[in-house]
Amino acid sequence: MRADRNSYWMESAPPGGLHPPLDRDLSADVVVVGAGIAGLSTARALARAGRDVVVLEAGRIAAGVTGHTTGKLTSLHGMCYERLRRRQGAEAAALYADAQENALREVVRLCEELGVDAEIEHRPAYTYTLDEERAGDVRAEAAAASAAGLRASAVTDTGLPYPVAAAVRVEDQLQFHPRRFLLGLAADLVAHGGRVHENTRVTDLHEGAECRLTVEGGHTVHARDVVLATHFPLRCHTTLLMRLSLHRELVVAAAVEERHDPHGMYLTPEHGTRSVRTAPLGDGRRLLIVAGESFEPGSGGVRARYERLETWAREQLPGFAEAPTVHRWAAQDIHTADGLPCIGHEHPDTEHVFIATGFGGWGLSNGVAAGALLTAHLTGAPRPAWTELVDPRRRLPGREVPGVVRHQATVARHFVGGLRTGRRCTHMGCELGFNEAEQTWECPCHGSRFAADGRVLQGPATRPLEM
Repeated sequence: MRADRNSYWMESAPPGGLHPPLDRDLSADVVVVGAGIAGLSTARALARAGRDVVVLEAGRIAAGVTGHTTGKLTSLHGMCYERLRRRQGAEAAALYADAQENALREVVRLCEELGVDAEIEHRPAYTYTLDEERAGDVRAEAAAASAAGLRASAVTDTGLPYPVAAAVRVEDQLQFHPRRFLLGLAADLVAHGGRVHENTRVTDLHEGAECRLTVEGGHTVHARDVVLATHFPLRCHTTLLMRLSLHRELVVAAAVEERHDPHGMYLTPEHGTRSVRTAPLGDGRRLLIVAGESFEPGSGGVRARYERLETWAREQLPGFAEAPTVHRWAAQDIHTADGLPCIGHEHPDTEHVFIATGFGGWGLSNGVAAGALLTAHLTGAPRPAWTELVDPRRRLPGREVPGVVRHQATVARHFVGGLRTGRRCTHMGCELGFNEAEQTWECPCHGSRFAADGRVLQGPATRPLEM
C-alpha cells in the first residue's frame, strides 16, 4: 500500500471556513503573519481584547509546521531541565516549566470554552534511554524536572514493547489534533471581529510609526504593530539570524489495533531521535505515529531516511509491523543556540515588530505560551515572569558562542556553494539541496523550501526560483 505523503492532521480535520486571499488594501491595529499555533493563539487573544486584528497566511491554516507535528503537547522537552538548571539556574528551569504547564492548561480551557473537539487525550510523557551509561543523565533530568515543578519521576517501566535503561515520566500531559484546535481558534477570532486571509504571502515589511506590509499581488496592509509568527522570521536582524539553526524530521504512521497502544508519548534522542504516540481512529484502531531521523534540510538521502524510520518501527513496534504505512510527512524545527525560544521584540531597535521562533521541536506548547506573552506585550497587560528568559534580545551565554561560530561556518560554506553551483535560495543566496522523497528544493541555512517548479513552499524566501 502506498503511503499518503500528506499530514494526517491536515487530511482528517473538517475543512473549516475557507478564508479568501487578500484582494484589496486594508489597515488594522495588529497584523499577525502566520496562521500556525503561535499566530492564531496571539490573534485570537488580541481580538478578544478588543484589537482590530488581521491574520495573513501564505497557505492554509495549520498547513505549515503546526499541521506537520506529531501533535504532542507536553512540558517534557527531551532533556532540557537539567541543562537549564546547570547553565542558567534552578529558577530559569522553574520559569520554563511554568510557561509550558500554563500552555497545556490553556489548551484544555479553550477547547472547553469554545466547544472544540481537538481529540485531547491525557497521557504521560516519557524521555528515555536504552543505554545503561546514559541512565544517570536521565535520572538527573527527572530530578531537575521535578524540582522545576513538573510531576516527574525516574522509571524503568513504560508502555513500550521493549525494555529501557531509564526514563523520565511526567504525568498528565496532552496529545491532541492540532488542526482541529486551530480551526476552533480561527472561528473564535472571526467571531470577535478578526480577519483571516489564507493563500496570502507577505513579501515585504517596513517598520515605522505605522508598519507597512506588501503581499503577493501588490496589495498593502498598514498596522501599528506586526507579529511575525512565520517559523523563520520574514525579517531577521543579523544578531538573531546567527543564533538560529534548522533540523528536519520525518514522520510515518500506520493504523493499528488498540491493543498496540503504548498509552503514552515517548521520545529518545538516540538513533537520530525516535518519537512514538498514537491518535484515535475509532473502530478499535489507533494511528501509531513514529517520528525521527533528524537531519539538516537539503542534505539529501531522505528516501533512505524514511526507510530507516519505517524499518525501526516495524522491528520495534509489533503493531506497526502488522499494518501498512498509511501516512508519511515531515516537519521542520528551528533551534536556538541556548535552547530557549525567542518571543518578543526581534531587535533592540524595533518597537512595533514582534517575533515568535526558535521552539526547537516544541512549538505546540511554546506557541500557546507565545500567544500569552505577545498579547501582554501588545495590550499592556502584566507580562509573565518568564518574559526575560525568552527575550530575543537576551545576551548569549559565552559557552554557546562556539556552537554559533560552527553554524555560521556551515552557512558560509553553503553560501559559497550557491555561488559555485548557481542553484541558489532567493532569500540570501545559499546553495540548495534537493529532497528526492518530497520533490522539493531546500535551503540548509535558513529553511526556505521550494517546489520542483520553483514555487515558494516555506519562507523566509518570498520569491520563487528561476527555473
